[in-house]
Amino acid sequence: MSGSPSSFFGCHALAAIERVRAGLFRPVDIAFLAAFRFLFGATMCVSMLRFIAYGWIDDFFVKPAFHFKYWGFAWVEPLPADAMHELFWVLAGLGAAMAIGLAFRLAAALFVAGFSYLQLVDVTTYLNHYYLALLLGLLLAVSPAHRAFSVDAVARRALLREAPAGSVCAGWLYLLRFQIGVVYTFAGLAKANSDWLVHAQPLRIWLGSKTGLAIIGPAFAWPGMPLVMSWAGFLFDTFIIWFLMMRRTRLPAFALVIVFHALTRALFPIGMFPVIMVLSALVFFPPDWPRRAIARLGISHGVTASPPSIRAPRPAAWRWMGVALGAAHCAVQLALPLRCLAYGDGVRWHEQGMRFSWRVMVREKNGSITFVVRNKDTGRVWHVSPRSVLTPLQEREMSGQPDLILQFAHYVKRDVERRGGGPVEVHVDALVSLNGREPKRMIDPDIDLASIPDGIGKGAFILPGPTEPPPHIRPI
Repeated sequence: MSGSPSSFFGCHALAAIERVRAGLFRPVDIAFLAAFRFLFGATMCVSMLRFIAYGWIDDFFVKPAFHFKYWGFAWVEPLPADAMHELFWVLAGLGAAMAIGLAFRLAAALFVAGFSYLQLVDVTTYLNHYYLALLLGLLLAVSPAHRAFSVDAVARRALLREAPAGSVCAGWLYLLRFQIGVVYTFAGLAKANSDWLVHAQPLRIWLGSKTGLAIIGPAFAWPGMPLVMSWAGFLFDTFIIWFLMMRRTRLPAFALVIVFHALTRALFPIGMFPVIMVLSALVFFPPDWPRRAIARLGISHGVTASPPSIRAPRPAAWRWMGVALGAAHCAVQLALPLRCLAYGDGVRWHEQGMRFSWRVMVREKNGSITFVVRNKDTGRVWHVSPRSVLTPLQEREMSGQPDLILQFAHYVKRDVERRGGGPVEVHVDALVSLNGREPKRMIDPDIDLASIPDGIGKGAFILPGPTEPPPHIRPI
């Protein structure tokens, strides 16, 4: 072999980079991206209208006297009641605009900004599918999803006599597939623990309350059903992506996606998450699937024609900048779910690294929280019930999440001293049950929580979690 080892490996590295470049910039039909834009925008429009129809705007954003904040975003405050209602109408309109591709870039960017604001108002409204909607909206906002099958494309054709684009870089397809794959994979890995796979908890608790359902309810009374469904959920989340990626198994895998998410939607109050996941799974089909679907309906008028070649590529520097940003997004999506490793075992107990990690439905917590206030000067001690300030949702979410307990302790201190009752210490008596276990003290009662600053460091005030296995609760 001629040449030095460094030149040999350098040539292979350059060849690998060229293969990556060719794969990412390979033109594929834009139809998949346009269809995803329409389905996502329509889903977000419906989601915002549901908030309006069900009165959730007042329940979540207007009525609470106190709002829990993400670290670093304590400055985010809710809008006045009328403005908050108007914001949801605006977001519904922006969702519709995204769907039809009307001023798409602006509509998508404004939707992401407005929806991000809503998530920052109160931590207790966090749901995995809200976070996923933000990520998908962000990816769409920077994508060329409006270049075909949109009002924008029709307008450009009329004003500039420019034909709509028929192709996009395959990198957009891979990026969306990666994002959905991350959700499923980490949701599956989160279930790889003894509570879920050996003791079928917390599914055993939840199914025990569903035995009265028509048709399927009696099946949940069978003692082995929770374990069967726990393993089914683990295997589905962990491996469904691989079956969606293979041509021979794609259709039955998609059918399984529909059945699985329809069942979870029927059993559990998880909002729009099943809808988003079913629609997102469509990105694993060949990118021209919308054209073929329309052709089967007998609709043509140019929609099913072969797409033209991709537009003239941008300068190489711009294209590689896009690759770098896409790679950075992927790296963040891998790092966020793995950050819990920095906090040690027991993430379902201490919750540090729990959010943004796709740990879907892996723990059931019930807590009894009392805040004990002591005046430093007089020694007087009295108890504060969070129920006097928080809504039922806020109290329930706070009772199992130490960082929220810490935030409320700071609020109690500020409130008492504002009323002239200070200076004070705030201690917490927090008894928490994890997946049906006997309640265990979560917070060190000897520590003055009001003296501990909020942050992303490991919480020294959190006591170790339970080590005993959860009970096997029999269905009623």
